[in-house]
Amino acid sequence: MGDPSGVTYLLIDGENIDSTLGQQILERRPNSDERPRWERLRSFAAEEWAQPVKALFFLNASSGQLPTPFIRALQSMDYRPIPLSGSPGQKVVDIGIQRTLDAIGRRRGDVLLGSHDGDFLPHLGRLLDADDRRVGVVGFPEFFNAGFANLVDDGLTLFDLEADAHCFTSVLPRVRIMPVDTFDPEAFL
Repeated sequence: MGDPSGVTYLLIDGENIDSTLGQQILERRPNSDERPRWERLRSFAAEEWAQPVKALFFLNASSGQLPTPFIRALQSMDYRPIPLSGSPGQKVVDIGIQRTLDAIGRRRGDVLLGSHDGDFLPHLGRLLDADDRRVGVVGFPEFFNAGFANLVDDGLTLFDLEADAHCFTSVLPRVRIMPVDTFDPEAFL
């Protein structure tokens, strides 16, 4: 599967990942040292599918303000920041990612989406219709939209941001079902 001379499009729904981390896992705003190490995710994507990565990080800039230090940090990690704006109530990041997924569908390349959001299910389903395209979602699987599991039989691969991509510098206080074969008690001691 996949084109050996291809590319992996890594699309990050940053607000969704940050919101899930803060509200669902930490139950507070994450400190900077508790946030994902985005360079690790980019490296994971490159290693997992053994091809170059084009990394796009979508941001809601409807306030008219750019988080300049964060933008520069993303650029230094070879991410392309995509700051979008729109009218109040408009889900600009979701719209931007949906349009990007549709555009990728008209070209070659694999897709790894960092999000938990079910708004992308139809778009991912269409991408999975291509026989030679790998499609994955990365995040915290216990918070993935249930529809993602329905696409696994169609070829969707689910990755854990912490356990698979190793994007955190310390163990998160997650409560989730773990396969006993991969259980490491050292992480809990």
